[in-house]
Amino acid sequence: MFKHLLVPTDGSQLSDAAVARATSFAKDAGARVTFFYAQPDFPMPIYGEGALIDPTTPDQFARSAEAEAKTILDKAKAVADQAGVVADVDTTVNEVPYEAIIDAAERHSCDLIFMASHGRRGIAGLLLGSETQKVLTHSKIPVLIYR
Repeated sequence: MFKHLLVPTDGSQLSDAAVARATSFAKDAGARVTFFYAQPDFPMPIYGEGALIDPTTPDQFARSAEAEAKTILDKAKAVADQAGVVADVDTTVNEVPYEAIIDAAERHSCDLIFMASHGRRGIAGLLLGSETQKVLTHSKIPVLIYR
């Protein structure tokens, strides 16, 4: 049924569990996987009374974010390689992770987005927002949520 899964990951414990489960799902379905990490963009400094000055330059921030992406994606790909599942990795810089996730799924012609959810509800969900909820709301591609 599904032949190409996009699996967003952020390197958290919950994402690592979703990577393992998505890999198992892909193996059972005979599907391939693209693991995706949305890199944060350099935050714009705000100057004014009481503002803290961040000594990190945009280039240093970009190198650090790219290194983090590589570490997270290499770890996910190793899980797929170990299971014998064909897998690729992708990362982009985007301040809006849910948009980056949907864009990656479309760009790679994925037919399923397989992602983790923290399951926040009520006030926590409202205040913290949910990238998973935003993907569900905006994606035209089916989304499978792992909790």
